[in-house]
Amino acid sequence: MDHSTHQPLDRSELTEANLVGAPIYGPENTKIGSVSHMHGSDANTQVIIDVGSFLGIGARPIGLSVGELNWMRDDNGNVHATTSWTKEQIKALPEHQ
Repeated sequence: MDHSTHQPLDRSELTEANLVGAPIYGPENTKIGSVSHMHGSDANTQVIIDVGSFLGIGARPIGLSVGELNWMRDDNGNVHATTSWTKEQIKALPEHQ
């Protein structure tokens, strides 16, 4: 998937309604996980990403600031995000409690 052609989301679009369920892609278009829910508001908003699951089993929740990800909409209108972090780097972060 060529993310360079996708439309970046405006800050006002970074809402739970738009982001929950959105896939997160790392380097080389590797799927890292997807957004399960959000906490906070404004600059302190955290997205909780389920990583490491296999067929939806064994997911580990990791919290990241919404601003740490590059949010965009593809040509079909589907929201997703990219990061330069690998799946291994994100899995090494503390689990969200």
